[in-house]
Amino acid sequence: MSPAEERPIRHRSGIWTTILHWFDNETGLPLPPSDEDRVDWLRTLPFILMHLGCLGIFFFGFSWAAVTLAIGLYLIRMFAITAFYHRYFSHRAFKTSRAFQFLFALIGSCSIQRSPIWWAAHHRHHHAHSDAPTDTHSPVQKGFLWSHMVWFLCRQNFTTRKDLIRDWMKFPELVFLDRYDTLVPALFGVAIYGLGEALQVLSPGWNTNGAQFVSWGFFLSTVALYHATFTVNSLAHVWGTRRYATRDDSRNNPLLALITLGEGWHNNHHHYPGAVRQGFFWWELDPTYYVLRLMATLGLVWDLRPLPERWRDRDRIDLPTPPQISEEGRFHPEDES
Repeated sequence: MSPAEERPIRHRSGIWTTILHWFDNETGLPLPPSDEDRVDWLRTLPFILMHLGCLGIFFFGFSWAAVTLAIGLYLIRMFAITAFYHRYFSHRAFKTSRAFQFLFALIGSCSIQRSPIWWAAHHRHHHAHSDAPTDTHSPVQKGFLWSHMVWFLCRQNFTTRKDLIRDWMKFPELVFLDRYDTLVPALFGVAIYGLGEALQVLSPGWNTNGAQFVSWGFFLSTVALYHATFTVNSLAHVWGTRRYATRDDSRNNPLLALITLGEGWHNNHHHYPGAVRQGFFWWELDPTYYVLRLMATLGLVWDLRPLPERWRDRDRIDLPTPPQISEEGRFHPEDES
Protein backbone atom coordinates (compact mmCIF):
# COMPACT_ATOMS: atom_id res chain seq x y z
CA MET A 1 0.00 0.00 0.00
CA SER A 2 1.36 3.40 -0.97
CA PRO A 3 1.94 6.21 1.62
CA ALA A 4 -0.91 8.16 0.02
CA GLU A 5 -3.27 5.26 0.66
CA GLU A 6 -2.08 4.84 4.28
CA ARG A 7 -2.65 8.48 5.28
CA PRO A 8 -6.50 8.35 5.59
CA ILE A 9 -6.25 5.22 7.78
CA ARG A 10 -3.90 7.02 10.19
CA HIS A 11 -6.29 9.96 10.26
CA ARG A 12 -9.28 7.78 11.13
CA SER A 13 -7.21 6.05 13.82
CA GLY A 14 -6.31 9.43 15.31
CA ILE A 15 -9.95 10.53 15.44
CA TRP A 16 -11.01 7.26 17.06
CA THR A 17 -8.21 7.52 19.64
CA THR A 18 -9.25 11.07 20.51
CA ILE A 19 -12.90 10.08 20.91
CA LEU A 20 -11.92 7.21 23.21
CA HIS A 21 -9.92 9.64 25.35
CA TRP A 22 -13.10 11.65 25.94
CA PHE A 23 -14.31 8.73 28.05
CA ASP A 24 -11.14 7.03 29.29
CA ASN A 25 -7.89 8.93 29.74
CA GLU A 26 -5.97 5.67 30.16
CA THR A 27 -7.45 3.89 27.18
CA GLY A 28 -4.03 2.56 26.24
CA LEU A 29 -4.13 3.89 22.70
CA PRO A 30 -1.35 6.40 22.02
CA LEU A 31 -2.34 9.87 20.97
CA PRO A 32 -1.41 10.61 17.36
CA PRO A 33 1.54 12.98 16.97
CA SER A 34 0.87 16.69 16.71
CA ASP A 35 2.30 20.10 17.46
CA GLU A 36 2.03 20.20 21.26
CA ASP A 37 1.25 23.93 21.41
CA ARG A 38 -1.67 23.70 18.99
CA VAL A 39 -5.26 23.28 20.07
CA ASP A 40 -6.65 19.77 19.59
CA TRP A 41 -10.07 20.85 18.34
CA LEU A 42 -11.64 17.39 18.36
CA ARG A 43 -10.51 16.59 21.90
CA THR A 44 -11.78 19.96 23.14
CA LEU A 45 -15.12 19.81 21.30
CA PRO A 46 -17.05 19.19 24.58
CA PHE A 47 -15.58 22.42 26.00
CA ILE A 48 -16.82 24.33 22.96
CA LEU A 49 -20.25 22.71 23.19
CA MET A 50 -20.51 23.78 26.84
CA HIS A 51 -20.36 27.40 25.68
CA LEU A 52 -22.87 26.84 22.90
CA GLY A 53 -25.19 25.19 25.40
CA CYS A 54 -25.55 28.53 27.21
CA LEU A 55 -27.71 29.70 24.29
CA GLY A 56 -30.39 27.40 25.64
CA ILE A 57 -31.45 30.08 28.14
CA PHE A 58 -32.97 31.97 25.18
CA PHE A 59 -34.89 28.93 23.96
CA PHE A 60 -36.06 27.31 27.19
CA GLY A 61 -37.03 30.40 29.10
CA PHE A 62 -36.46 32.01 32.47
CA SER A 63 -37.55 31.10 35.96
CA TRP A 64 -36.33 32.21 39.36
CA ALA A 65 -35.85 28.55 40.25
CA ALA A 66 -33.40 28.13 37.35
CA VAL A 67 -31.51 31.32 38.27
CA THR A 68 -31.30 30.26 41.91
CA LEU A 69 -30.02 26.85 40.84
CA ALA A 70 -27.36 28.43 38.62
CA ILE A 71 -26.11 30.73 41.40
CA GLY A 72 -26.19 28.00 44.03
CA LEU A 73 -24.28 25.54 41.85
CA TYR A 74 -21.75 28.24 40.98
CA LEU A 75 -21.05 28.96 44.66
CA ILE A 76 -20.80 25.39 45.93
CA ARG A 77 -18.62 24.27 43.02
CA MET A 78 -16.43 27.36 43.27
CA PHE A 79 -15.90 26.49 46.93
CA ALA A 80 -14.99 22.92 45.96
CA ILE A 81 -12.40 24.28 43.52
CA THR A 82 -10.91 26.93 45.80
CA ALA A 83 -10.98 25.02 49.08
CA PHE A 84 -10.29 21.48 47.90
CA TYR A 85 -8.83 21.41 44.39
CA HIS A 86 -6.58 24.33 45.23
CA ARG A 87 -5.89 24.70 48.95
CA TYR A 88 -6.26 21.02 49.86
CA PHE A 89 -5.22 18.86 46.91
CA SER A 90 -2.63 21.28 45.50
CA HIS A 91 -1.13 22.72 48.70
CA ARG A 92 -2.30 20.47 51.53
CA ALA A 93 -3.18 23.56 53.56
CA PHE A 94 -5.44 21.55 55.89
CA LYS A 95 -6.43 17.97 56.65
CA THR A 96 -9.69 16.06 56.46
CA SER A 97 -11.02 12.52 56.41
CA ARG A 98 -10.80 10.28 53.37
CA ALA A 99 -14.59 10.28 53.03
CA PHE A 100 -14.86 14.08 53.12
CA GLN A 101 -11.92 14.33 50.74
CA PHE A 102 -13.75 12.12 48.25
CA LEU A 103 -17.04 13.99 48.70
CA PHE A 104 -15.46 17.27 47.63
CA ALA A 105 -13.48 15.54 44.91
CA LEU A 106 -16.88 14.52 43.49
CA ILE A 107 -18.34 18.02 43.90
CA GLY A 108 -15.24 19.52 42.29
CA SER A 109 -15.54 17.05 39.41
CA CYS A 110 -18.99 18.52 38.73
CA SER A 111 -17.18 21.75 37.83
CA ILE A 112 -15.89 19.95 34.73
CA GLN A 113 -12.32 21.11 35.31
CA ARG A 114 -10.90 17.60 35.12
CA SER A 115 -10.00 15.56 38.19
CA PRO A 116 -8.55 16.94 41.44
CA ILE A 117 -5.21 15.23 40.89
CA TRP A 118 -4.89 16.51 37.28
CA TRP A 119 -5.72 19.99 38.57
CA ALA A 120 -3.30 19.76 41.52
CA ALA A 121 -0.44 18.44 39.41
CA HIS A 122 -0.60 21.30 36.92
CA HIS A 123 -0.98 23.83 39.72
CA ARG A 124 2.07 22.53 41.54
CA HIS A 125 4.04 22.79 38.32
CA HIS A 126 2.83 26.38 37.97
CA HIS A 127 4.15 27.30 41.42
CA ALA A 128 7.49 25.66 40.77
CA HIS A 129 7.95 27.64 37.51
CA SER A 130 5.64 30.64 37.95
CA ASP A 131 5.97 33.09 35.03
CA ALA A 132 9.20 31.39 33.94
CA PRO A 133 9.55 30.05 30.38
CA THR A 134 8.50 26.58 31.58
CA ASP A 135 5.34 27.78 33.32
CA THR A 136 2.35 25.96 31.86
CA HIS A 137 0.04 28.97 31.80
CA SER A 138 1.91 32.24 32.16
CA PRO A 139 0.46 35.38 30.51
CA VAL A 140 3.95 36.88 30.74
CA GLN A 141 5.39 34.14 28.52
CA LYS A 142 2.60 33.30 26.05
CA GLY A 143 -0.04 35.99 26.39
CA PHE A 144 -3.38 36.47 28.09
CA LEU A 145 -5.53 34.10 26.02
CA TRP A 146 -3.05 31.26 26.39
CA SER A 147 -2.94 31.62 30.17
CA HIS A 148 -6.71 31.97 30.41
CA MET A 149 -7.70 28.81 28.57
CA VAL A 150 -5.70 27.81 25.47
CA TRP A 151 -3.07 26.00 27.53
CA PHE A 152 -5.41 23.20 28.64
CA LEU A 153 -6.85 22.80 25.13
CA CYS A 154 -3.46 21.63 23.84
CA ARG A 155 -2.51 17.97 23.77
CA GLN A 156 0.65 18.45 25.83
CA ASN A 157 -1.45 19.33 28.91
CA PHE A 158 -4.12 16.60 28.68
CA THR A 159 -1.97 14.15 30.62
CA THR A 160 -1.89 14.14 34.42
CA ARG A 161 1.63 14.88 35.72
CA LYS A 162 1.64 11.89 38.04
CA ASP A 163 5.19 12.51 39.23
CA LEU A 164 3.96 15.71 40.89
CA ILE A 165 1.06 14.14 42.80
CA ARG A 166 2.48 10.88 44.13
CA ASP A 167 0.88 11.69 47.48
CA TRP A 168 -2.59 11.37 45.91
CA MET A 169 -1.92 8.42 43.61
CA LYS A 170 -2.30 6.02 46.55
CA PHE A 171 -6.05 6.70 46.64
CA PRO A 172 -7.74 4.46 44.02
CA GLU A 173 -10.96 6.51 44.12
CA LEU A 174 -9.04 9.63 43.07
CA VAL A 175 -7.21 7.71 40.35
CA PHE A 176 -10.61 6.46 39.11
CA LEU A 177 -11.95 10.04 38.91
CA ASP A 178 -8.83 11.02 36.97
CA ARG A 179 -9.16 8.19 34.47
CA TYR A 180 -12.91 8.60 33.87
CA ASP A 181 -13.17 12.35 34.37
CA THR A 182 -16.28 12.74 32.19
CA LEU A 183 -18.37 10.27 34.20
CA VAL A 184 -19.28 12.56 37.11
CA PRO A 185 -20.14 15.57 34.88
CA ALA A 186 -22.38 13.34 32.74
CA LEU A 187 -24.26 12.05 35.78
CA PHE A 188 -24.44 15.59 37.13
CA GLY A 189 -26.09 16.83 33.93
CA VAL A 190 -28.63 13.98 33.99
CA ALA A 191 -29.45 14.74 37.64
CA ILE A 192 -30.08 18.42 36.87
CA TYR A 193 -32.38 17.48 34.00
CA GLY A 194 -34.27 15.06 36.21
CA LEU A 195 -34.67 17.69 38.92
CA GLY A 196 -36.14 20.14 36.44
CA GLU A 197 -38.58 17.57 35.10
CA ALA A 198 -39.63 16.59 38.61
CA LEU A 199 -40.29 20.21 39.60
CA GLN A 200 -42.37 20.71 36.46
CA VAL A 201 -44.73 18.07 37.80
CA LEU A 202 -44.51 18.77 41.53
CA SER A 203 -44.40 22.60 41.40
CA PRO A 204 -45.84 23.74 38.05
CA GLY A 205 -46.08 27.30 39.34
CA TRP A 206 -42.30 27.54 39.24
CA ASN A 207 -42.43 27.48 35.42
CA THR A 208 -39.41 25.30 34.96
CA ASN A 209 -38.47 22.05 33.21
CA GLY A 210 -35.51 19.79 32.60
CA ALA A 211 -34.13 21.59 29.54
CA GLN A 212 -34.36 24.96 31.31
CA PHE A 213 -32.52 23.64 34.37
CA VAL A 214 -29.79 22.16 32.17
CA SER A 215 -29.40 25.46 30.28
CA TRP A 216 -29.07 27.55 33.44
CA GLY A 217 -27.70 25.15 36.03
CA PHE A 218 -25.41 23.00 33.90
CA PHE A 219 -24.26 25.08 30.93
CA LEU A 220 -24.45 28.73 32.01
CA SER A 221 -23.40 28.18 35.62
CA THR A 222 -20.48 25.95 34.59
CA VAL A 223 -19.21 28.33 31.91
CA ALA A 224 -19.36 31.23 34.39
CA LEU A 225 -17.43 29.03 36.82
CA TYR A 226 -14.88 28.23 34.12
CA HIS A 227 -13.97 31.78 33.33
CA ALA A 228 -14.05 33.02 36.91
CA THR A 229 -11.56 30.28 37.82
CA PHE A 230 -9.42 30.96 34.76
CA THR A 231 -8.98 34.63 35.72
CA VAL A 232 -6.63 33.55 38.51
CA ASN A 233 -4.21 32.21 35.89
CA SER A 234 -4.62 35.17 33.53
CA LEU A 235 -5.89 38.42 35.08
CA ALA A 236 -4.31 37.76 38.48
CA HIS A 237 -0.88 37.93 36.84
CA VAL A 238 -1.45 41.19 34.95
CA TRP A 239 -4.09 43.26 36.81
CA GLY A 240 -3.89 44.36 40.44
CA THR A 241 -1.37 45.39 43.07
CA ARG A 242 1.74 43.76 44.42
CA ARG A 243 2.40 43.68 48.14
CA TYR A 244 5.21 41.11 48.14
CA ALA A 245 8.36 40.75 46.08
CA THR A 246 7.62 37.30 44.67
CA ARG A 247 9.67 35.97 41.79
CA ASP A 248 6.63 36.09 39.50
CA ASP A 249 4.17 38.79 38.43
CA SER A 250 1.26 37.70 40.67
CA ARG A 251 -1.19 40.43 41.74
CA ASN A 252 -3.82 41.04 44.41
CA ASN A 253 -7.21 41.97 43.00
CA PRO A 254 -10.30 42.45 45.23
CA LEU A 255 -12.75 42.01 42.32
CA LEU A 256 -11.27 38.63 41.44
CA ALA A 257 -11.34 37.71 45.12
CA LEU A 258 -15.06 38.43 45.16
CA ILE A 259 -15.97 36.24 42.18
CA THR A 260 -13.61 33.41 43.20
CA LEU A 261 -14.43 33.35 46.92
CA GLY A 262 -11.00 34.60 47.95
CA GLU A 263 -8.59 33.44 45.24
CA GLY A 264 -7.96 36.97 43.98
CA TRP A 265 -5.35 37.64 46.69
CA HIS A 266 -2.92 35.97 44.36
CA ASN A 267 0.24 37.87 45.26
CA ASN A 268 -0.41 36.95 48.89
CA HIS A 269 -0.78 33.33 47.86
CA HIS A 270 2.45 33.25 45.86
CA HIS A 271 4.25 34.85 48.80
CA TYR A 272 3.29 31.94 51.07
CA PRO A 273 1.45 29.19 49.14
CA GLY A 274 0.97 26.88 52.09
CA ALA A 275 -1.32 29.18 54.09
CA VAL A 276 -4.99 28.14 54.15
CA ARG A 277 -5.95 31.82 54.26
CA GLN A 278 -5.23 33.94 51.17
CA GLY A 279 -6.67 37.20 52.45
CA PHE A 280 -3.82 37.91 54.86
CA PHE A 281 -5.44 41.00 56.41
CA TRP A 282 -8.89 41.37 57.95
CA TRP A 283 -10.15 43.63 55.15
CA GLU A 284 -9.22 41.13 52.44
CA LEU A 285 -12.41 39.14 51.78
CA ASP A 286 -11.76 35.38 51.73
CA PRO A 287 -15.09 33.47 51.94
CA THR A 288 -13.39 30.12 51.30
CA TYR A 289 -11.33 30.56 54.45
CA TYR A 290 -14.38 31.54 56.49
CA VAL A 291 -16.24 28.38 55.45
CA LEU A 292 -13.18 26.25 56.19
CA ARG A 293 -13.02 27.79 59.67
CA LEU A 294 -16.66 26.84 60.18
CA MET A 295 -15.95 23.31 58.95
CA ALA A 296 -13.02 23.11 61.37
CA THR A 297 -15.34 24.11 64.22
CA LEU A 298 -17.65 21.26 63.21
CA GLY A 299 -14.73 18.81 63.06
CA LEU A 300 -15.01 18.22 59.31
CA VAL A 301 -11.50 19.58 58.59
CA TRP A 302 -8.58 20.27 60.88
CA ASP A 303 -4.95 21.45 61.10
CA LEU A 304 -5.58 24.58 59.03
CA ARG A 305 -2.12 25.92 58.20
CA PRO A 306 -1.80 29.58 59.18
CA LEU A 307 0.39 32.28 57.74
CA PRO A 308 3.35 32.51 60.15
CA GLU A 309 3.40 35.96 61.71
CA ARG A 310 7.02 36.51 60.65
CA TRP A 311 5.95 36.18 56.99
CA ARG A 312 3.22 38.83 57.08
CA ASP A 313 5.59 41.75 56.49
CA ARG A 314 8.56 39.92 55.01
CA ASP A 315 9.54 40.91 51.46
CA ARG A 316 6.94 43.67 51.30
CA ILE A 317 7.42 46.25 48.56
CA ASP A 318 4.43 48.42 49.43
CA LEU A 319 5.99 49.95 52.56
CA PRO A 320 7.96 53.24 52.68
CA THR A 321 11.11 51.29 53.56
CA PRO A 322 10.71 47.76 52.24
CA PRO A 323 12.35 44.99 54.28
CA GLN A 324 15.27 43.18 52.76
CA ILE A 325 14.07 40.72 50.12
CA SER A 326 14.89 37.11 50.81
CA GLU A 327 14.91 34.31 48.29
CA GLU A 328 13.48 32.02 50.96
CA GLY A 329 10.17 33.84 50.85
CA ARG A 330 9.69 33.56 47.13
CA PHE A 331 9.09 29.87 46.82
CA HIS A 332 8.15 27.10 49.19
CA PRO A 333 9.05 23.73 47.70
CA GLU A 334 7.40 21.92 50.60
CA ASP A 335 4.04 23.17 49.32
CA GLU A 336 4.54 21.47 45.97
CA SER A 337 5.42 17.99 47.26
